[in-house]
Amino acid sequence: MLDEKLLASSDETKRQCALTREVKPIADLIRFVVSPDGEVVPDTDAKAEGRGVWITLGAKAVAEAVRRKAFAKSLKADVKVAGDLAELTRRRLEERFLNALSIARKSGQLMSGATKVKSAIEAGQIAALLTATDAAEDGRNKLVNSLKGFTMAATEAGMNPSDTAHFELLDSDQMGLALGMENVIHAALTKGGAAQAAVKRADRLARYIAN
Repeated sequence: MLDEKLLASSDETKRQCALTREVKPIADLIRFVVSPDGEVVPDTDAKAEGRGVWITLGAKAVAEAVRRKAFAKSLKADVKVAGDLAELTRRRLEERFLNALSIARKSGQLMSGATKVKSAIEAGQIAALLTATDAAEDGRNKLVNSLKGFTMAATEAGMNPSDTAHFELLDSDQMGLALGMENVIHAALTKGGAAQAAVKRADRLARYIAN
């Protein structure tokens, strides 16, 4: 079996998806393990001990793996698999993202408020723009256009600005929880290690939801 066997690569570790049998970088997969009570659970950080099962990073792929009994087949064991495992996995990824946002805030690398965020965008200080899923369309567009404007201006000035991600993954209550405030609509991760860790968490959650 190749599921847990490290596959040689010049620059990254790869595993085999138990559903599609494709070999992919672990960044494109999510790991599952069996809990002490015999239930398959997501190991979103891929750090839990024991043998795991890797599935392509995506809600549809996880749901299909449940339907096709890919976990039991890969483990060659009778394991319990929740019918809503795909949703449970999304919640786990969301929890990790919220935790990363909280750490970024404590590190001074997360700000909120449309005015502050707009100023940070224009100064080229942000690593990612965060918009609540229940934000008003006009407010959302203003900041997205500011981000596009900065990128265009920097490019025309001969600079090579890095792509700044824009995520809409949490509602205003959830964003407020991460910032210790109420009803946060617009926020931004500024540059720094904690912010970059949050960006990676956001990217995994976004890709999981989209696929």
